[in-house]
Amino acid sequence: MRSTSAVPQPSRRAVGLTLALISACAFGGSGTAAKPLIEAGLSPLHVVWLRATGAALFLLPVAWRHRAVVRRRPGLLLGFGAFAVAGVQACYFAAISRIPVGVALLIEYLGPLLLLGYVRLVQRRPVSRGSAIGAAVAVTGLVCVVEAWNGMTFDPLGVLFALVAACCQVVYFVLADAGSQGDNPVNPLAVTAYGLLIGAAVLTAACRPWEADWGRLAGNVTMNGHLVPAVLPAAWMVLVATVLAYLTGVVSVRHLSPPVAGVVANVEAVVATVLAWVLLGEHLGAPQLLGGLLVLIGAFAAQLGRSAPEPAAPPVVTATPADRPSDELHPCA
Repeated sequence: MRSTSAVPQPSRRAVGLTLALISACAFGGSGTAAKPLIEAGLSPLHVVWLRATGAALFLLPVAWRHRAVVRRRPGLLLGFGAFAVAGVQACYFAAISRIPVGVALLIEYLGPLLLLGYVRLVQRRPVSRGSAIGAAVAVTGLVCVVEAWNGMTFDPLGVLFALVAACCQVVYFVLADAGSQGDNPVNPLAVTAYGLLIGAAVLTAACRPWEADWGRLAGNVTMNGHLVPAVLPAAWMVLVATVLAYLTGVVSVRHLSPPVAGVVANVEAVVATVLAWVLLGEHLGAPQLLGGLLVLIGAFAAQLGRSAPEPAAPPVVTATPADRPSDELHPCA
């Protein structure tokens, strides 16, 4: 049973929406921070490993403090680390090695629609019409944001990797919500810390980081024609685009619902495009601006179209009026 809170429901949803937007904005900056490092000579997988491992080391004291959760919910932590952290990142980068980045991003962000299908068909829970419409509008906007009609190529293995990344994104939202279930929910800090630790371990086996030239982090990288120390985008990627992004994302799911949080997460694509425009000089076209507007409309529609709360159970009548004394037939102050 989900834990209750004394915070009124509208306030909880406002907090959840705010955290979901912060998470989407933080995630959206990961590509802008990673691209200069990749252009400086680090491979994409090594950059992903740096991101996960740096965040895991930063949260290591948090993991130690919440070490008891390993015995209580090991499956939750293993699933979050393997799928929500390592799976999403590794499969996405494997996809873009075979198909265009825009196409891979679009397929990955089919996650919200897949999530709605999981909630409706597997969990047998109702899905509000607003959430479904919002997801459809947001995905339509993503078609414009990534300009999927440019450079469309079909590589079965690349498409498969992107679809697996989308499924891993569904696991992210489902497990983030599952951590709040039961009489003894898991602290979001613990889910984030151990998820990143496990994800870093999985990526270490896949990426072989000892083969990377980490000395490049001591030099400079180019961002929109300006030289900046490589450690700055690396630190941003670790602390903001990973630690802050995952933590606020996990908490937001617990204040909203997985379908609504999944739709709001589509804002990440808009943020990524705008940051690439401002910091990397990648210009926006009219279709991308229109797509960004559709993504925002879709996220907003999902918020307005939330399911109505279940009606409160009627009071149990323990005695009929004929069985009760006459002075109990009227309420007293």
